[in-house]
Amino acid sequence: MSTKPATTPPLLCELPDELIGNRVLVRPLRVGDGAALWEAIDESREHIRPWLPWVDETRCADDSESYARRAQAKWLLREDFGVSIWHRETGQFLGGSGLHPRGWDVPAFEIGYWLRRSAEGHGYISETVRLLCGLGFETFGANRIFIQCDARNLRSAAVPQRLGFQHEATLRNKHRDTAGSLRDTLIFTLTPEDYTAAKLDNAHWHD
Repeated sequence: MSTKPATTPPLLCELPDELIGNRVLVRPLRVGDGAALWEAIDESREHIRPWLPWVDETRCADDSESYARRAQAKWLLREDFGVSIWHRETGQFLGGSGLHPRGWDVPAFEIGYWLRRSAEGHGYISETVRLLCGLGFETFGANRIFIQCDARNLRSAAVPQRLGFQHEATLRNKHRDTAGSLRDTLIFTLTPEDYTAAKLDNAHWHD
C-alpha cells in the first residue's frame, strides 16, 4: 500500500454514492434527511449529550435539515465527508459518522461517530468504521486515520480497540465537557500497515 501523498486533487476524486456493509448502508447526508436525523437526536439527547456538545444546538427538525444540507454541500466540494448510517434492511436512520480531512499532504483523516440509543450494542458503528477506513486507505491513500474520544466513554473507545487501532496517546486535560469539567482524551491511530494487519488478523474486521 502506497505511503506517498495523494496526487489527485480532492475535488476531482470519484467517490461512491454509498458504502454497503452486512447490516448498514452508509451514505452522505442529503436534502430531506433532516426529519430522520432529528428523530434520532431527539430520542437520544440525554444519552449522547455528555460527549457531543452540538446536541444542544439542535433544537428542531429545521436545524437538522440545515445541517444535512450543509453536510451535502461539503461532500460535493470534497471539504468534508460526513455520512449518515442506515439499517440496510429496515431503512431506519441509526446515527452519524464521518471521515474528516486533517491534512491532505499526509493524507490524514479523523473518524467520529454517534449512534441513537435504541441502536447500540449491535456492532453498527464498528461496521461503519470499517467501511470508512476502506474509503480512507483505498480511495484517498491515507497514511493516518485516527479516532479520539473522552477517556470516560468506554463504549466509544472499544470500537478502535476492537478494530486494530493503536492507542497512540492520552491527552490529559484536553477539553472541558458539557458540565465544564476538564477531561482526558484518548487517541487511537491506524496506519496502512495496521489496516492490512487488521484485515488479515482481526476477526472483528469481518463480522
